[in-house]
Amino acid sequence: MPDGFLTAFSAVINALFLVGSVYIYLSLVRQISARSFASGETTEKTFALPDAVLALALATLFTVNAAGASASSGKVILRTTDLAANALVSLGLFAFVAAFLTLRGRKVNVLAGFSKLGFQRVFITGGILLFAAYPLIFLADLLTQRVFGEPSSRQGIVELFTDSQTLKQRVLIIVLAIAIAPMVEEFIFRFFLYGVVKRYFGRLAGLVGNSVLFAAVHAHLPSAAPLFVLGACFTVAYEWSGSILVSMTMHALFNSFTLVALAFPELFQQ
Repeated sequence: MPDGFLTAFSAVINALFLVGSVYIYLSLVRQISARSFASGETTEKTFALPDAVLALALATLFTVNAAGASASSGKVILRTTDLAANALVSLGLFAFVAAFLTLRGRKVNVLAGFSKLGFQRVFITGGILLFAAYPLIFLADLLTQRVFGEPSSRQGIVELFTDSQTLKQRVLIIVLAIAIAPMVEEFIFRFFLYGVVKRYFGRLAGLVGNSVLFAAVHAHLPSAAPLFVLGACFTVAYEWSGSILVSMTMHALFNSFTLVALAFPELFQQ
């Protein structure tokens, strides 16, 4: 077939995927809004002033760290001890927030929807919604490339993986990327920070606020827009499903696909 025909056909397929992606997520948003009007909000019974204080402290800490990481220059020297420490700090933060809420009488398991959906439904829902999110992410990445006038550079996790020197380092990076980071980040950003901001300022402010912070903490300006879109899709998925496990699954799958693309680049160069 002529190259022009294949190019046009590919453009049409991509456009259809994008339209389908927009339709799916707009449908989810409409369902969320309709459900809220029908049943009423319940966030006033879940988060209160002490939670808002903790959320503000965490947001400030993340912002300061992101600013420091963005301002630093030079290549980061990868050390196994740093990776292990990062994993321990992340798990410690998860445990601290969960314990804080539990000690205040909050039922974290119920609030986060850990037991709301079965494993199969969580996995299938997360996979479908991530697939639907990819056209939006690619569009944000394309627009970013147009603005910066150059191809997007590699994110931190990509650089860490490609620069790793030992098998132990790669194993730690994989565990961080597909297990610890999705669990901790979704619990902190989508469940806690989003929930607190939604409680006081509404759902839209919660979505925008946690997505902006999620993009900022990765300290990678060329990826800010795609990460914002990714965070927004995670938030919509969590709000719609009522289970943080859905966004955790989406996050884990996204990072897994990224690592597979790094390990087997020939699969994506056909």
